[in-house]
Amino acid sequence: MARQFRLPYGHGQYQEITIAEENYLGTLEHHEVSLQPRQNDLAAALARPVASSPLREIVKPGEKIALVTSDITRPCPSHQLLPPILKELELAGVKDQDITIILATGNHRQHTEAEKQRLVGKEIYARYRCLDADAEDAVYLGETRRGTPVEIFRPVIEADRRILVGNVEYHYFAGYSGGVKAIMPGCSTPRAIQANHRMMIEPGAQAGEIENNPVRQDIEDVLHFLAVDFIVNVILDEHKNVLAAFAGHPIAAHRQAARYLDRLYKVNIAEPADIVIASAGGFPKDINLYQAQKAIDNARRAVRPGGILILVAECPEGLGDATFAAWVMAAQKPDDLIERVRINFELGGHKAAAIAMVLKDTRIYLVSSLPAQVARQIFLEPFSSLTEAYQSALKELGTESKVLLIPQAGSVLPCLV
Repeated sequence: MARQFRLPYGHGQYQEITIAEENYLGTLEHHEVSLQPRQNDLAAALARPVASSPLREIVKPGEKIALVTSDITRPCPSHQLLPPILKELELAGVKDQDITIILATGNHRQHTEAEKQRLVGKEIYARYRCLDADAEDAVYLGETRRGTPVEIFRPVIEADRRILVGNVEYHYFAGYSGGVKAIMPGCSTPRAIQANHRMMIEPGAQAGEIENNPVRQDIEDVLHFLAVDFIVNVILDEHKNVLAAFAGHPIAAHRQAARYLDRLYKVNIAEPADIVIASAGGFPKDINLYQAQKAIDNARRAVRPGGILILVAECPEGLGDATFAAWVMAAQKPDDLIERVRINFELGGHKAAAIAMVLKDTRIYLVSSLPAQVARQIFLEPFSSLTEAYQSALKELGTESKVLLIPQAGSVLPCLV
């Protein structure tokens, strides 16, 4: 007996695999959570915000509004979330010309105009001012308690009201995405982002940790310098549909979303597997290796020491970051990257070091469109198909190897109990 599986790969594509019943240990997927009535209804969340007045009671006619949402590397369905928020602003008497929609690019590339239109929707793009966050036009406000410069995109600073939109999922060192992360690092500078992200090697800087996470604490210190008036955060399923919506106070609403995420995506396992086959989740989570790395960090928790992790990630945009690529090119072995990040943290290079840390205990096979030599430069073993990678893993570890599948490894967080 054998089972057949399909794992997401790029834009609407899949990689297929057949696994013998005696090898198959299970598939790690999110829990089924029964939704309360209208829990996935954004209009209902806006009407009953967490620890906050409704948005239409907060904003006033004539005020300038900065509406910050995610860039193309995030699965946040901005085109679905923005219309009801904009309706609330309209009902409050805010004019179109007083609203600026800002795409939180952080340290990522700028968008094309076509990409902006696709992210926010044609009607919104035509009706409202839509900008990419630009580190070249940032305002310095001071330093956090940990010494991170607070440097934020000028239109965000100059607005009378700031509304942050995003989705909440696990982040491999900030604990969770969403919340204030939309402006720090979303609308910040490379210098500030680097200062914040260097805390990734400190205790507590890991997926699923929030209250004792130095990175998240530093991010939220920005609120001492700049008020956030309202957030809208959502939890998505593997098809990027909204499962739950949370709106209101930037901390309280975010924490409710994080607790809901744990109920959904923290998955307990009794034992690690010899082989874990993990998909980053398809586009945009596998747009490049820089983004797909998050799936590596989650999936590694399900692999035994000495086991093999097979990552399925198309990576049509290659490595995805110039500094990441430069660190990879300069390293002779994984330990070089780990040593380098300890001595001289550099944004972009930190992702290469994170992969290298996984490689200390686990071999990583990569099924992607990356040229083989590029994959090998980051010390991954390249394959053009999942079947080929799996057969190679069985040959290395034995035909009796136990296998776990994680179709949405960018979202699911395995927890050994």
